[in-house]
Amino acid sequence: MTAPTGGWRTDAFALLHTKVERLVGGATAKALSRWRIETVGDLLRHLPRRYFAGAETSDLAALVPGEEVAVLATVRSTKLHHGRYNPDDRSRGQRRAPRGRLEVVVTDGSADLALTFFGNSHLLEHWSAQLPAGARGIFAGKVGEFQQRAQLTNPDYVVLAPDGRVVGGAQRNLALAQVGHDGLIGLYPTTKKLPTWQVAECARLVLEAVEQQLQDPLPAWVRLRLGVPDLVSAFRSVHLPRTRDEVEPARRRLLLDEALAVQVTMAQRRAEAARVPSTPRPRRTEGLLADFDRRLPFTLTDGQQQISEEIFTDLAREHPMQRLLQGEVGSGKTLVALRAMLAVADTGGQSALLAPTEVLASQHHTTITAMLGDMAHADTLHAAEHATRVVLLTGSMSAQQKREALLEVASGRAGIVIGTHALLSAQVQFADLGLVVVDEQHRFGVEQRAALAAKADTRPHLLVMTATPIPRSVAMTVFGDLEVSTLSEVPAGRSEVTTVLVDERRNPRWVDRAWQRIREEVAAGRQAFVVCSRIAESDTVRPPGGDEAEDAVPPRTVEDLHAELVAGPLSGLTVEMVHGRLPAEQKDATMRRFAAGEVDVVVATTVIEVGVDVPNASVMVISDADRFGISQLHQLRGRIGRGAHPGVCLLLTTSPADSEARRRLEAVSRTRDGFQLADVDLAQRQEGDVLGASQSGARSSLRLLRVIDHAEEIQLAREVAEEWVGRPDAATDPVLADLRAQVELLADPEWMERT
Repeated sequence: MTAPTGGWRTDAFALLHTKVERLVGGATAKALSRWRIETVGDLLRHLPRRYFAGAETSDLAALVPGEEVAVLATVRSTKLHHGRYNPDDRSRGQRRAPRGRLEVVVTDGSADLALTFFGNSHLLEHWSAQLPAGARGIFAGKVGEFQQRAQLTNPDYVVLAPDGRVVGGAQRNLALAQVGHDGLIGLYPTTKKLPTWQVAECARLVLEAVEQQLQDPLPAWVRLRLGVPDLVSAFRSVHLPRTRDEVEPARRRLLLDEALAVQVTMAQRRAEAARVPSTPRPRRTEGLLADFDRRLPFTLTDGQQQISEEIFTDLAREHPMQRLLQGEVGSGKTLVALRAMLAVADTGGQSALLAPTEVLASQHHTTITAMLGDMAHADTLHAAEHATRVVLLTGSMSAQQKREALLEVASGRAGIVIGTHALLSAQVQFADLGLVVVDEQHRFGVEQRAALAAKADTRPHLLVMTATPIPRSVAMTVFGDLEVSTLSEVPAGRSEVTTVLVDERRNPRWVDRAWQRIREEVAAGRQAFVVCSRIAESDTVRPPGGDEAEDAVPPRTVEDLHAELVAGPLSGLTVEMVHGRLPAEQKDATMRRFAAGEVDVVVATTVIEVGVDVPNASVMVISDADRFGISQLHQLRGRIGRGAHPGVCLLLTTSPADSEARRRLEAVSRTRDGFQLADVDLAQRQEGDVLGASQSGARSSLRLLRVIDHAEEIQLAREVAEEWVGRPDAATDPVLADLRAQVELLADPEWMERT
């Protein structure tokens, strides 16, 4: 066959991106689109879930109701129930053949599965003759339940000889006969309209159509470094294997193809960034940074010192730093960022710290100003010898406050500018923007970060921070164009936080004890958070990972629980609400009063998840904790135990003991290690669409690569990609161009322009 180039630089990529409809027909192509199969390459990378030979059986005990399956089993028994003629039933003046049913029980030797066939007497007798006791076959359909037993209704089937040959079954299923002759039989994901043997036949048809023309796009040296077979051999070995030994090397080749394409894209973006000019900001031996370090009343952790040195090295280069700084809640990321900003200020440059909320921006301003002391008040009588100005710019500031702040920024007097989206306004002009620090980077879109970077004459250095721990394999894939620094140590002074899971169904009195514990903490001079998943009754919040059980208790709301606590368990205390629908001024005022100790308890949604620093808060009650993901729970818990007082976090739930939600909560209660929890979270919810906007369970754009399982393959692909992109002819290499084009075709724009 001949495929149009379609803009591809190589014949191989053009061929693999041929529409599959051209080979299998429109109706079948439409059915294949259920698995996002649009092209020849999509179909050839749609692999069997498992393989079997004629002597194997399936695990019937593992079947899940609602799942489309194809199982290999042996008939245990067959029972035919003939239908009766209905004298009132006429069809063109003649009786219809009566409908009856055939009940077949198949077994894997330890578990059984019921098969029920409905049809007229002629069909039933034919099926009964093909499925006597002892017959072995493949049975495909949707798993249902009848009288609490799994069953398949009117399944497709073929009967197999001991060597795997198809010797019986519906005529339309005989496509498996040839597969059986070739050795192993692959079981593909199925739907009612497209059983496994039809998928197998489609794969065979497409492979035979293209294999003579398909030249492996990867150079021989790349295949050698990866340790993989050629592409056509890989396709043949996964779809038409003769032995099991062929399958795994072939799967690995296709998996590494995906990893390599992503890592080539990341390597090219790193190389492109290295060619963009930026103003070097070398560290000075004397000045703001040196004075600040001399004043520190504590010693930096080893991690803070090491990462600071990495950042200072980056800042001194003539191309922009692109670094991701991740660290546990309270690990000292802000201090590391402040030292970087001071280093830039020492060169006469400015830094912009972009925060997602006014609460967080105000808190950063307060914290940094306090840490700098008289070094934050340049051009005043009480300023230190080396000093700058720290300016806050938010949307809720008065017109006069904004004018003053804008003047400080434009004149260059403000070396550190902290703000929200207000920093992106066209009114904000910097004298010499040298560094952009983005806090909680996932809260900002591409256009917002680009708008801030555009305010500099040359590309500013970039430091993005996140308190959400990112597993290494995810960081290499999703943030592969950034250098990643990880702060894993927690500085001295952080108190222990005990996390307790409260089962409201089994121990309803423990809920009363939770409110009593808050009263005790307040009586001791401390404060508390109460967190809800929704604001009002009209809000619908699904728990992570699936639908609610039919008997699920409706989640408490901020409004209802606030009223209940004020009138009951917490009466007499100062209890206020904070949620996203309140005016920003009211929300910020409440949080400032809470931070000042004027409010005893805040009942809130997850608006307090990030950046709220109230060292006096020692207890948190999270209502309906099963409504939150692991990462959210970890972030919420990080709001307490930030001072001298030990904290307690109470996770209230009505989720069943054997549910996924309960296992999620048990994981959070067992450890405060955010990186360990990130791995658990990733394993439970899958990685989502790592090339797209969703990171929470959406189907991935990648077919085989799973960042949970394939960290070693991702690392190998990264090393090969670096070497390949670094070659002298890389800029004109058509395969590199097509690999990147393929990734850009799969990925959404937000991912491609993440930095």
